[in-house]
Amino acid sequence: MPANLCITPDLGKEDMDPEVSTRMIILSSKANVSESEVVNFLHMLNLPLTIKWTCYGAMISGKDKYVKQAIKELRKLDPYGIFTKERGFAPGDPRRCRGHRYGPREGFHQMEKEFRILDYVGEALRNPREVEIEKKEPVSVDYFKEALESSFKEESNNSSDENKSEDDKE
Repeated sequence: MPANLCITPDLGKEDMDPEVSTRMIILSSKANVSESEVVNFLHMLNLPLTIKWTCYGAMISGKDKYVKQAIKELRKLDPYGIFTKERGFAPGDPRRCRGHRYGPREGFHQMEKEFRILDYVGEALRNPREVEIEKKEPVSVDYFKEALESSFKEESNNSSDENKSEDDKE
């Protein structure tokens, strides 16, 4: 199977430029826009960015001021369904590109877990409310000892009952 070739960025230039940033744009499952709408919108902004369509939304890379400007405009489409996350590598970077690595990249499984809660995050942003966190007291040592002893007694009784029933079978 031939490699899925993608444009390899000049790693000596853009990758090391502190003014260049790459952000992943992740759509929640309840987003009011699709991946294609996001990519088309980003292209219509006509900013000097590298834009990549992805299964989770898009990825953009370029000078930090243009990336921030694009995200600011994009989030106006759906402020509660469009999320962004910093990515340390430019699109197509052979150190992280799936086309070069043949399999999920590092961090994909983390992003998959984060994706599952985005609808809840969007709902919380849409309907903010005061929250009080109840601080729980730790379990006392005496209570912990009692629970352990009780558990050991139950386990001991259960294993002796099992031995008796096996003896009855014989």
